[in-house]
Amino acid sequence: MKVKICGITNIEDAILSAELGADMLGFIFYPQSKRYISPEKCKDIIAEVPTGIKKVGVFVNDSYEVINRIVEQTKIDVVQLHGDETTSVIHKIKADVIKAFRVSNNFDFAQIEIFKKYQILLDSSDANNYGGTGKTFHWDIIPEDLRDKIILAGGISVENIEYVFDNIYPLGVDLSSSLEISPGKKDPVKLKDFFAIIKKLKGKNVNYHES
Repeated sequence: MKVKICGITNIEDAILSAELGADMLGFIFYPQSKRYISPEKCKDIIAEVPTGIKKVGVFVNDSYEVINRIVEQTKIDVVQLHGDETTSVIHKIKADVIKAFRVSNNFDFAQIEIFKKYQILLDSSDANNYGGTGKTFHWDIIPEDLRDKIILAGGISVENIEYVFDNIYPLGVDLSSSLEISPGKKDPVKLKDFFAIIKKLKGKNVNYHES
Protein backbone atom coordinates (compact mmCIF):
# COMPACT_ATOMS: atom_id res chain seq x y z
CA MET A 1 0.00 0.00 0.00
CA LYS A 2 1.59 3.23 -1.23
CA VAL A 3 1.37 6.51 0.69
CA LYS A 4 0.82 9.90 -0.94
CA ILE A 5 1.25 13.03 1.15
CA CYS A 6 -0.64 15.81 -0.56
CA GLY A 7 -0.86 19.57 -0.13
CA ILE A 8 2.90 20.06 0.05
CA THR A 9 3.78 23.77 0.05
CA ASN A 10 7.26 23.93 1.57
CA ILE A 11 10.59 22.14 1.40
CA GLU A 12 10.60 21.11 5.09
CA ASP A 13 7.40 19.08 4.75
CA ALA A 14 8.57 17.58 1.47
CA ILE A 15 11.90 16.42 2.86
CA LEU A 16 10.42 15.03 6.09
CA SER A 17 7.71 13.16 4.22
CA ALA A 18 10.33 11.68 1.94
CA GLU A 19 12.58 10.66 4.82
CA LEU A 20 9.70 8.99 6.65
CA GLY A 21 8.77 6.86 3.66
CA ALA A 22 6.25 8.66 1.46
CA ASP A 23 5.96 7.15 -2.01
CA MET A 24 4.33 10.22 -3.56
CA LEU A 25 4.21 13.95 -2.84
CA GLY A 26 1.26 16.00 -4.04
CA PHE A 27 1.36 19.65 -5.15
CA ILE A 28 -1.93 21.46 -5.71
CA PHE A 29 -2.15 23.83 -8.68
CA TYR A 30 -5.80 24.74 -8.09
CA PRO A 31 -5.76 28.47 -7.16
CA GLN A 32 -8.93 28.21 -5.04
CA SER A 33 -7.30 25.64 -2.75
CA LYS A 34 -5.94 26.64 0.66
CA ARG A 35 -2.95 24.49 -0.25
CA TYR A 36 -2.22 26.06 -3.62
CA ILE A 37 1.40 26.24 -4.67
CA SER A 38 2.81 28.16 -7.62
CA PRO A 39 4.63 26.19 -10.32
CA GLU A 40 7.75 28.23 -9.59
CA LYS A 41 7.82 27.28 -5.92
CA CYS A 42 6.95 23.68 -6.71
CA LYS A 43 9.89 23.49 -9.12
CA ASP A 44 12.26 24.67 -6.39
CA ILE A 45 10.95 22.06 -3.93
CA ILE A 46 11.11 19.20 -6.43
CA ALA A 47 14.75 20.04 -7.13
CA GLU A 48 15.52 19.15 -3.49
CA VAL A 49 13.44 15.95 -3.27
CA PRO A 50 14.88 12.46 -3.89
CA THR A 51 14.29 11.23 -7.43
CA GLY A 52 12.74 7.94 -6.33
CA ILE A 53 9.60 9.64 -5.02
CA LYS A 54 6.77 10.37 -7.45
CA LYS A 55 5.79 14.03 -7.64
CA VAL A 56 2.10 14.52 -8.36
CA GLY A 57 0.50 17.73 -9.61
CA VAL A 58 -3.19 18.20 -8.76
CA PHE A 59 -5.33 20.08 -11.29
CA VAL A 60 -9.02 20.99 -11.51
CA ASN A 61 -10.58 21.52 -14.96
CA ASP A 62 -7.49 23.04 -16.56
CA SER A 63 -6.82 22.75 -20.27
CA TYR A 64 -4.28 20.19 -21.40
CA GLU A 65 -2.10 23.06 -22.65
CA VAL A 66 -1.88 24.55 -19.14
CA ILE A 67 -1.27 21.14 -17.59
CA ASN A 68 1.49 20.21 -20.05
CA ARG A 69 3.18 23.57 -19.54
CA ILE A 70 3.30 23.07 -15.77
CA VAL A 71 4.47 19.46 -16.20
CA GLU A 72 7.38 20.70 -18.28
CA GLN A 73 8.13 23.60 -15.94
CA THR A 74 8.07 21.70 -12.66
CA LYS A 75 9.13 18.20 -13.79
CA ILE A 76 6.26 16.53 -11.93
CA ASP A 77 5.88 12.85 -12.77
CA VAL A 78 2.13 12.42 -12.50
CA VAL A 79 -0.95 14.57 -13.16
CA GLN A 80 -3.92 14.11 -10.84
CA LEU A 81 -7.19 15.37 -12.30
CA HIS A 82 -9.71 16.33 -9.65
CA GLY A 83 -12.34 18.02 -11.78
CA ASP A 84 -14.68 16.97 -14.58
CA GLU A 85 -12.03 16.20 -17.16
CA THR A 86 -12.92 14.03 -20.14
CA THR A 87 -10.86 11.37 -21.86
CA SER A 88 -10.40 13.73 -24.82
CA VAL A 89 -8.41 16.03 -22.53
CA ILE A 90 -6.56 13.26 -20.72
CA HIS A 91 -5.28 11.73 -23.97
CA LYS A 92 -3.32 14.91 -24.65
CA ILE A 93 -1.56 15.10 -21.30
CA LYS A 94 2.15 14.36 -21.45
CA ALA A 95 2.48 12.56 -18.12
CA ASP A 96 1.00 9.63 -16.24
CA VAL A 97 -2.52 10.37 -15.04
CA ILE A 98 -4.52 9.77 -11.86
CA LYS A 99 -8.24 10.46 -12.37
CA ALA A 100 -10.05 11.38 -9.17
CA PHE A 101 -13.73 10.75 -8.50
CA ARG A 102 -15.79 12.29 -5.72
CA VAL A 103 -17.87 9.51 -4.17
CA SER A 104 -21.31 10.01 -2.66
CA ASN A 105 -23.64 7.33 -1.29
CA ASN A 106 -25.34 6.95 -4.68
CA PHE A 107 -22.13 7.08 -6.73
CA ASP A 108 -22.27 5.05 -9.94
CA PHE A 109 -19.00 3.12 -10.12
CA ALA A 110 -19.74 2.19 -13.73
CA GLN A 111 -18.61 5.67 -14.79
CA ILE A 112 -15.05 4.70 -13.90
CA GLU A 113 -14.99 2.13 -16.71
CA ILE A 114 -13.98 4.55 -19.48
CA PHE A 115 -11.02 5.71 -17.39
CA LYS A 116 -9.80 2.21 -16.52
CA LYS A 117 -6.48 2.65 -18.36
CA TYR A 118 -5.59 5.37 -15.84
CA GLN A 119 -4.94 5.20 -12.11
CA ILE A 120 -8.14 5.87 -10.14
CA LEU A 121 -8.44 7.88 -6.91
CA LEU A 122 -11.62 7.91 -4.84
CA ASP A 123 -12.31 10.89 -2.57
CA SER A 124 -15.30 12.08 -0.58
CA SER A 125 -17.92 14.17 -2.34
CA ASP A 126 -18.55 17.76 -1.27
CA ALA A 127 -20.85 20.24 -3.00
CA ASN A 128 -18.48 23.12 -2.33
CA ASN A 129 -15.05 21.53 -2.80
CA TYR A 130 -13.16 19.44 -5.35
CA GLY A 131 -11.25 17.61 -2.62
CA GLY A 132 -9.26 18.14 0.53
CA THR A 133 -12.35 18.12 2.73
CA GLY A 134 -10.86 15.86 5.39
CA LYS A 135 -14.09 13.87 5.39
CA THR A 136 -14.52 10.16 4.78
CA PHE A 137 -17.17 8.48 2.68
CA HIS A 138 -18.74 5.06 3.17
CA TRP A 139 -15.81 2.92 2.09
CA ASP A 140 -17.88 -0.25 2.25
CA ILE A 141 -19.64 0.77 -0.98
CA ILE A 142 -16.40 0.37 -2.96
CA PRO A 143 -16.74 -2.81 -5.06
CA GLU A 144 -14.57 -5.63 -3.78
CA ASP A 145 -12.84 -6.11 -7.13
CA LEU A 146 -11.87 -2.44 -7.26
CA ARG A 147 -10.45 -1.95 -3.78
CA ASP A 148 -6.89 -3.08 -4.42
CA LYS A 149 -6.68 -1.04 -7.61
CA ILE A 150 -7.52 2.45 -6.30
CA ILE A 151 -5.91 5.22 -4.31
CA LEU A 152 -8.15 6.08 -1.37
CA ALA A 153 -8.50 9.65 -0.12
CA GLY A 154 -10.78 11.61 2.18
CA GLY A 155 -10.38 11.76 5.93
CA ILE A 156 -7.69 9.09 6.27
CA SER A 157 -5.77 9.53 9.52
CA VAL A 158 -3.91 7.76 12.32
CA GLU A 159 -7.31 6.90 13.79
CA ASN A 160 -8.58 4.88 10.82
CA ILE A 161 -5.53 3.78 8.80
CA GLU A 162 -5.53 0.36 10.47
CA TYR A 163 -9.15 -0.16 9.40
CA VAL A 164 -8.24 0.88 5.84
CA PHE A 165 -5.28 -1.51 5.83
CA ASP A 166 -7.23 -4.48 7.16
CA ASN A 167 -10.56 -4.00 5.40
CA ILE A 168 -9.96 -2.08 2.17
CA TYR A 169 -6.25 -2.47 1.47
CA PRO A 170 -6.18 -0.07 -1.49
CA LEU A 171 -3.25 0.30 -3.83
CA GLY A 172 -2.50 3.57 -2.08
CA VAL A 173 -3.76 6.14 0.42
CA ASP A 174 -3.74 9.91 0.05
CA LEU A 175 -3.51 12.20 3.10
CA SER A 176 -3.36 15.93 3.61
CA SER A 177 -5.45 17.79 6.19
CA SER A 178 -5.29 15.10 8.90
CA LEU A 179 -1.51 15.61 9.10
CA GLU A 180 -1.54 19.41 9.24
CA ILE A 181 -1.05 22.14 11.82
CA SER A 182 -2.79 24.52 9.42
CA PRO A 183 -3.69 24.34 5.71
CA GLY A 184 -0.47 23.81 3.78
CA LYS A 185 1.72 23.19 6.83
CA LYS A 186 2.29 19.64 8.03
CA ASP A 187 2.68 18.67 11.69
CA PRO A 188 6.00 16.79 12.08
CA VAL A 189 4.66 14.81 15.05
CA LYS A 190 1.55 13.71 13.14
CA LEU A 191 3.66 12.73 10.15
CA LYS A 192 6.00 10.65 12.30
CA ASP A 193 3.12 9.00 14.16
CA PHE A 194 1.37 8.11 10.92
CA PHE A 195 4.41 6.54 9.28
CA ALA A 196 5.19 4.64 12.49
CA ILE A 197 1.75 3.04 12.22
CA ILE A 198 2.26 2.30 8.52
CA LYS A 199 5.55 0.57 9.29
CA LYS A 200 3.90 -1.48 12.03
CA LEU A 201 0.99 -2.48 9.81
CA LYS A 202 3.19 -3.53 6.93
CA GLY A 203 5.41 -5.53 9.23
CA LYS A 204 2.79 -7.36 11.26
CA ASN A 205 2.26 -9.99 8.58
CA VAL A 206 4.27 -9.87 5.38
CA ASN A 207 2.06 -12.45 3.70
CA TYR A 208 -1.23 -11.05 5.01
CA HIS A 209 -2.54 -10.08 1.59
CA GLU A 210 -0.68 -12.60 -0.57
CA SER A 211 -2.86 -15.65 0.05
